[in-house]
Formats: sequence, structure tokens, C-alpha cells
Amino acid sequence: MKLLHIDSSVLGPNSVSRKVTAAIVDRLRQAHPGLMVTYRDVTTEPLRHLSGSHLAVAHGATPEPSLQDDLAAGQDVLEEFLAADIVVVGAPMYNFTIPSQLKSWIDRILVAGKTFSYGPNGVQGLAAGKRVIVAVSRGGYYGADTPMAAGEHLESYLRFVFGFIGITDPEIISADGIQVGPEHREKALETALSAAASLRAA
Repeated sequence: MKLLHIDSSVLGPNSVSRKVTAAIVDRLRQAHPGLMVTYRDVTTEPLRHLSGSHLAVAHGATPEPSLQDDLAAGQDVLEEFLAADIVVVGAPMYNFTIPSQLKSWIDRILVAGKTFSYGPNGVQGLAAGKRVIVAVSRGGYYGADTPMAAGEHLESYLRFVFGFIGITDPEIISADGIQVGPEHREKALETALSAAASLRAA
């Protein structure tokens, strides 16, 4: 069994989402002793944002020499995702949505003919069957019953993205209110780590 572990926080050891993804992976390693883990930090090794040149290549153009390394990195990212049985993603909220580095990773795994296709009945997701676990961290509170609910474009976006490629039941572990104060941060982290330790084995 293969697990792909993605971190996207720019805060390094001070990151809540990184602590939670590490706990998730530890839990799954314990449950599956032979688990093969691939780790990718999209902040220390960022992918370039998509450009007109990227899209031209996708439609058959000859790639520019300066684009070759990035295209190869993008192919590696896609192959890692396709090969994984479990995907663990750390997703902190920055200005109401995901980090741009994580968006660049998503742009490389949403590929027509690989993870989704268009047909006479609309879009068909091709990545069904993978288990996706997302560790979300948010500075405030964005639940449906809060005044900030309209600003929640992280979890809702990721649920749609993974659903689009056939993964309709991503598991979300949230640490909310981490910027409200030290006590709120500790409580949110404790709750998220407890949820990670209690994850089902399969």
C-alpha cells in the first residue's frame, strides 16, 4: 500500500497543519507496517504556476527548453498521485483559501484523461477509490453557523476538487481558531491530533 503525504504550510515547525499531517501518517504507519510513504513539501520545492506555455504544451505545442524541468516535475507529481492508495494533504487557510503552492500541485493532478474525463454525460472522475485525508488549519471559525461562513473557500474548494476527480468522501480533520489566542490554538491542535490518532485503519 502506498501513501502520498503533501505539506503546504509556509510556517515550517510552527505549522499546525504539518503537526496534524505527521500524526495522521504516524497513525497509518502503525496500522499498516508495510506502508510505503512518499513525501512532498510543495513550499520547499514549489511547482511553477501554470502559464500560457504550459497550456500550449498540453494542446500539443513543442515545449520551450526553459519549461522542460518543470514539466518533468509536474509529471512526477501526477504519477505520485496516481500511484497512491492514500493521500494525506496539509491545507492551512491563507486569506480564506488554500496556499498558492498547494494550488500549483492541484493544477498538476487535475489532468484530463488521467484523473477526469469529459463525455456525453458530463465529467467523469477517474481517481475514485483513493482515500484522501485533509488536515485543515484555520485562524478563525468558518462553520456554517458563524458570521464568517461566507469566507470559507478552503474546505469547500478541496471537497469540490477531489469530488470532481471521483473522490467524493475526503476525510477532513480541522483545527479551527488557532489565531484567536494561545488557549484556542492548543485546544484546536489537541482536538485535531486526537482525531488523527483515532482514524480508522482502512
